Amino acid sequence: MKTEWKIFLENAGALVENGCVQHFGNPTRELKVVNTGSIIADLSHVGLIAVYGDDAIKFLQGQFTNDLNEISENYSQLNGMCNPKGRMLAIFRIFQRSDRYYLRLPQELLQETIKKLRMYVLRSNVTLEEATDTFVRIGLSGPSSESQLKDVLGKIPETVNDVLQLDNLTVIRIPGINPRFEIIGEIDNIQKLWSKLDVHSAPVGADVWASIDVLAGIPTIYKETTDMFVPQMVNFDVVGGVNFKKGCYTGQEIVARMHYLGKLKKRMYLAHVSSTNKPLAGTPLYAKDSANEQSVGNIVDTKPSTDGYYDLLTVIKKDNVEKYRITIGAIDGPEIEIKELPYSLDLSETEKE
Repeated sequence: MKTEWKIFLENAGALVENGCVQHFGNPTRELKVVNTGSIIADLSHVGLIAVYGDDAIKFLQGQFTNDLNEISENYSQLNGMCNPKGRMLAIFRIFQRSDRYYLRLPQELLQETIKKLRMYVLRSNVTLEEATDTFVRIGLSGPSSESQLKDVLGKIPETVNDVLQLDNLTVIRIPGINPRFEIIGEIDNIQKLWSKLDVHSAPVGADVWASIDVLAGIPTIYKETTDMFVPQMVNFDVVGGVNFKKGCYTGQEIVARMHYLGKLKKRMYLAHVSSTNKPLAGTPLYAKDSANEQSVGNIVDTKPSTDGYYDLLTVIKKDNVEKYRITIGAIDGPEIEIKELPYSLDLSETEKE
C-alpha cells in the first residue's frame, strides 16, 4: 500500500494492518449495511500482475480458461488458470489499461502465479511483473452506487464486465448483490473520488467487501484450495469464466470433457453456518445422515455475515445436497444451511446424470 494512500485512509478512520484495511472503527455496523446500504472500500490488499509485450494476448490465451480476445479497454473478464489435470490454480479478473493487461487475484497467490506463468513464456515477447502498488484501487457497491458514480463521473459502465476509461480512471462493473464497481487510478484522482463518494457511502474493511463475492456466488481460489477444483465445480462456467469454444489451454481437455460428457459430480452452493469459529477454505464437508464417512465436498470461501456468523461458498456432491444434512470438518461438526444463489444452476442435458 502506498504510504500517502495509507495516511489518507487512516485520517478517514481506517485501521490498517499489513497493507489491509481491517475496518473503519465499527466492523459490526459495516457488515450490517453491506446488503442494503452504499459502501466504499480500499482494495490495496488484492494483488495485481501486469502483463505486456507484443505476444501478451497470444501467450495468455494459451494459459487461461476464457477467450482473451474479448478483452479490450472497454471490457474485462473473469478468467482462470488450471494445471494439466484441469484443477484450478488461480482465478483472476483481467482488464486492460493502455497497452498493458492486469490480472487481479489474492496477494497470497501472486508470486507463485508469476513464477508458473514465466515457465511458459519461452521466447514469447511477454513480460510479467507485480503491479499491486502501481495504482490505487477502490470499490463501490450499493443500491444507489450507479447514481452516485454517475453524479461524479457523468457516466458509468452499464453492464457487468463493461469498463469505462475516463479522466485517467479505469472503472469496471463487477458482479454483486447490488450494482458494484472497481475503480483504478492514480492516487490524486482516487483521493478526490473517495472524498466525493464518502459523503453518501460507508467506508468498510476488506472482509466486508469480499463478503459480497460470497453472496454473489463468485469463487476465489486461495493457497489452501489450489489444485482442488475443476472450473465447473466452483460454477466458473455459470459465472462466465470459461469459454468452451476457444482453442487449447493447459487443462482444457479435462475441462471440456466435464462439459460435454456430463461427468460433473459436484457443484458450488451458497451456505450459512451459525458458528463463531471461522471455517477455513479447503475444510472438508460431510453428510451427517449418510452411511458414508468420507468427505462429500469442501469449503471454497468464508466471510462474516450480517448476523455475526459466517456465509460460505461450498463445493458439495450434488446428490448429497438435498438428501443429507451437511456438516463442517467432521460428521458431528457444525451444520450448514444451504441458501439460494443469485443465479441458476439448471444443468444442461450433457450435465444431467
